[in-house]
Parts: sequence; C-alpha cells; structure tokens
Amino acid sequence: MTAYDVIVLGTGGVGSAVLRELAARKVRVLGLDRFPAGHDRGSSHGQTRIIRQAYFEHPDYVPLLQRAYAMWEQVEQAWGQQLFFPVGLLEIGPPQGVVVPGVLEAARRYGLAVDRLTADQAARQFPGLVVPAGCEAVFERNAGYLLVEDCVVAQIDLARRAGAEFLWDQEVVGWSAEQGRIEVRTGSQTYRAERLVITAGAWSAGLLAELGIPLRVVRKHLHWYAADHPDYQQQNGCPTFFYELPEGYFYGFPALDAGGVKVAEHTGGELVADPLSVDRQPDPRDRARVESFLRACLPGVHRHPLSHAVCMYTLSPDEHFVVDRHPDQPGVVFAAGLSGHGFKFAPVLAEALADLALEGTTRLPIGFLGYGRWRS
Repeated sequence: MTAYDVIVLGTGGVGSAVLRELAARKVRVLGLDRFPAGHDRGSSHGQTRIIRQAYFEHPDYVPLLQRAYAMWEQVEQAWGQQLFFPVGLLEIGPPQGVVVPGVLEAARRYGLAVDRLTADQAARQFPGLVVPAGCEAVFERNAGYLLVEDCVVAQIDLARRAGAEFLWDQEVVGWSAEQGRIEVRTGSQTYRAERLVITAGAWSAGLLAELGIPLRVVRKHLHWYAADHPDYQQQNGCPTFFYELPEGYFYGFPALDAGGVKVAEHTGGELVADPLSVDRQPDPRDRARVESFLRACLPGVHRHPLSHAVCMYTLSPDEHFVVDRHPDQPGVVFAAGLSGHGFKFAPVLAEALADLALEGTTRLPIGFLGYGRWRS
C-alpha cells in the first residue's frame, strides 16, 4: 500500500490550491475526488467569482484577502494566463444597512481605495446600474472577478507539475486515525498518510460529522441573460456589482462575451439533503426573483435567459468559514462552511491549511475562523 505525507480530500477551489501549496513544499501529496478537475458538481464552477478586499462581512478577512491577491498573481504568473480581471465592484445598499457600512469600515481600517458615490454620481459613471431610492453606492476599483474553472484547472496543473498525485472517481466512504497514521477508505481502496486535509465542500458535513458543526447545504442558481446594450459590456467599463435590497442580496458580472450578463441571488436557497442528487433544473420562483431584480436595477438587460447552472453553498451558522485542526486528531485539518464567499480566499486558505498540517500552527490571522467558537 502506497503511503503519502498528506492526503487531500476534495480538489475543488480550496483543495486544488492546497495540493499546489503542498507540492511546492516538496511534500508527497495525493488528491482524491469523486469528480475530475474543474467539474460542475460542487461549488467552484459557473465561469466567474467576485474578488474584493473591502469586506463587508468582517474586517478581519482583509489581511487574508491582501495575501490572497498576491498569491493569485503568483498563480497567474506560474500558469501563464490571466485569471483575475480587475474591472471593479459597485456595491449598492441603504446607508444604514449591512453592505455599504461594512465596506466603508473595512476600507477605513485598512486604508483601502473605495469611492463613496451618490446615486447621481453612480448613474453617470455606470449608467446601466440603477441605484434605488434610499440607497447609496461604493466602488472598489481594485476588485473584479476570477475565472473560476480556469483557477481550479491552473492550480491542479501546477500541483501536478510540482509532483502531486491525483485520483479521480474516488468515492471516499470514511477516514480514521490511529497512532499518528491516517487511513482514507474509498469504495475500492485504502490510502495511508501522516496528515489529512479535508476540503470537501458540500460533503464536509459527513466527513466531519463527529465535530457536530451544524453545516447546511443549499442549492443556488446562476443565470445568464442577453445584454447587447454597451452599458453592460466589460469592454465599456461595466463592473461587477452587488446589491443589498429589501428583497435580498443580488450580484452579477458584466457581459464577458456572447454568453451575456451573469446574475444570481446571494441570499436564500433550497436545502440540499444529498449533494449527489441535487436538482439542477431551473426554478421558476428563483428566476422570477432574479428577473424582478433585473427589471428594477438593470433595465437594459433583456429578460431572455441564455443559460443556467446550479452550484451549492455550504453554510456555517454564522456564515463565516471554519478553518482549523481537528480537536482530537492533530494530523487532520479542514476548511468547511465557506458559505458562498470562500473561493477568492483559496490560495491563502491553502497556505494556512498547509501550515497547520505540517507545522501545527500558522502565522496567518485565521483565529476568528476557528472551530472553537462552537465548542461548549
């Protein structure tokens, strides 16, 4: 039986980055996944993901994001293709809401470049994006989007070049730890290692069941709509966008090509009992909510759907990540509950997980994401 230094369960956004990080450190590492690189069965697909630094969710994320920006640049340079497109991010919401005050507070604490705009100023700069009555806008110039599948494939490719091994079509049925050795059981084989990293997305709850973290998996819909008006074209200055409205949080991307404008609702979502059998058909109720948002805030976008996809959010109770060592098995580390906003952090979470797995600690400021906040 082949033994490894580290096994990584799950090779999506964070798992692919962990494999690249560990292989770069000359660690003998194996990645196991049920699906091949860049698949569309989990949470790391759908063409694009927003990346930003002025984090309204919590200012403590900002140092991690600053590190992530530098690491994405390193990945781009090593892979030789652009992955990050700094088109900016316009965020709109009530002045006493969550998003705008949170962005401004994060920017204030860390000296980030964010412009505060009135509705008239935003309309002049971004005529396709309507600022509803009672709302104001902030624009983060250094934000933009990542090409999500390309990022995963790039990190898998770089990991492979550095010596990482991969096995696809591997249904992991369980793992155990005894006397400092880890065993991972699949439907057909058992693999051994000294360390284990669990980055399994929607499958994390089962693999970490003994910790009792109350993770919920929800189905999320992604929509693409026709938009031939120049106000919605990337080349004409349309940014990514995020709205806090009474009806919910909505976000989207400029038209990158003939595929149109991508838009989705960040809030809500139907509970998923089994990630393998999630319904991937369009939901008329979700589409109606998205099209109502388009009608009010992006009136020049046609309500003619071009494409649709489904992904999953794995939500922690407070919607912050859970990144830590297993409390009873120090050779096991994990990242779970990324709650629909984790992809942009992939390389820095990978660095933290590699540190925890190999050294037992990390200098990265992840203490606020620890599992201990649920331990009684």
